[in-house]
Amino acid sequence: MFRPRIIPVLLLKNKGLVKTVKFSKPKYVGDPINAVKIFNDLETDELIFLDITATKEARTISPELVKDIGDEAYMPFAVGGGINKIQDVENLIRMGAEKVVMNSAAALNPALITEAANHFGNQSIVVSIDVKKGIFGKYSIFVRSGTIKIETDLISYCKNAESSGAGEIMINSIDRDGTMSGYDLELIKIVTGSVSIPVIACGGAGNLNDFKDAVKISDASAAAAGSMFVFHGPRKAVLINYPERQELIRLFN
Repeated sequence: MFRPRIIPVLLLKNKGLVKTVKFSKPKYVGDPINAVKIFNDLETDELIFLDITATKEARTISPELVKDIGDEAYMPFAVGGGINKIQDVENLIRMGAEKVVMNSAAALNPALITEAANHFGNQSIVVSIDVKKGIFGKYSIFVRSGTIKIETDLISYCKNAESSGAGEIMINSIDRDGTMSGYDLELIKIVTGSVSIPVIACGGAGNLNDFKDAVKISDASAAAAGSMFVFHGPRKAVLINYPERQELIRLFN
């Protein structure tokens, strides 16, 4: 029986874990290596690490930190932040990452997607797309941590990412980020209906049924979340957590 991947997305700032709300107000939630150790014990499917200040600071996610994660992690993991040339991709994969996540570079230099896919395989390349919904319901794409709007059509952008060589697309709602109010299912459905490669839903998950809706209603191949896996309870106490495997099997049965 098919069970979609359920993926914690862990945000990095100054090599510490943080969590944002609508891409702002990052709150420190712990040490990334300690989090990896806990996710190992919880038998997590996969992890995604994104350095949220790397692009603005003209650097990549720390290769040394990626190596530390790779030395500790039992599960596959992807990393992103500041990747803008093929050497960046090579360095991060050499340090242990199974996949790299491109966001701003995918918009500004789509040829990099193709070059990286040719070198390392499509399965190693994830294109992350951050989206806001306008007052008239139109979706707009933003780069550089949600600060710069790209004047392009969402469907065309997704198709171009696929044709350029992306193996997966991660679609992230800026409006839902950190709110735990549920995914933007309409947004996810637009993307899954535009491409044939796997789509990772992200932005807004607040409970297990949100994962199910992303997959069953919007056809996502995987469901990702941040707050759900680092907070617990109505007061959002910091607690690294992940559903039990049997719980996830029952959810998608």
